[in-house]
Amino acid sequence: MSHHLVEARSLMYAYPDGNQALNGVSFRIEHGESVAIIGGNGAGKSTLLLHLNGLLKPAAGSVRVGDLPLVSETLPQIRRTIGMLFQDPDDQLFMANVYDDVAFGPANMGLPPDEIDVRVRASLDIVGAGHLAMRPPYQLSGGEKRAVAIAGVLAMSPSILVMDEPSSGLDPAARRRLINLLRGFSHTKIIATHDLDLVLDLCSRVLVMHEGRIEADGRAEEIFADAELLARCQLELPLSRQPRTAPPL
Repeated sequence: MSHHLVEARSLMYAYPDGNQALNGVSFRIEHGESVAIIGGNGAGKSTLLLHLNGLLKPAAGSVRVGDLPLVSETLPQIRRTIGMLFQDPDDQLFMANVYDDVAFGPANMGLPPDEIDVRVRASLDIVGAGHLAMRPPYQLSGGEKRAVAIAGVLAMSPSILVMDEPSSGLDPAARRRLINLLRGFSHTKIIATHDLDLVLDLCSRVLVMHEGRIEADGRAEEIFADAELLARCQLELPLSRQPRTAPPL
């Protein structure tokens, strides 16, 4: 069985305030799929992603990555397989400079210094941030922080990328660079996003979440052709699919 497989079965999770964020979520994602998770605010997207590498523990249900159930004993191995990009890059950048931030993951994997250096420099080059290596993260723009956070994930050579709003806060040029970068990642991608045009660019399959459930699971073209589904789940057509109106005279 491929170690790229990600499977959730009947996940249930409620926050301490009683908010039922996940209510029986099940899906199976195979090797090489690019899958978007979409839905309105509060649908459960971010909560779901945090279950995929053990940052949150379900009240009921299970997660499996390849042959491994996600339990405390398998967390180190699963976290080497799944690279997680958080919605706010400041949650991932905490070292004195960019180089050390990108090196943090490989160093904690116990890699030798020479290999860490190769991975750091290669990852920064991939995202076009090699010139930022010695800069403190707090001096970076939002787009630069996003690029460096992605480099930190890539430096760990994950088989699966899990991303929460990866295009948030990016200007159009940085967003296009991100899309081109993710197109070049040939393994499994799971992307939670409000950027539905990014979904059209990158994802062939879409999971629609609503009130903590998977409301629909299908091909992107089918999902975006279902106007009733989109309205029910507080979604609209991607901007590129919306009818153009003439400007006022």
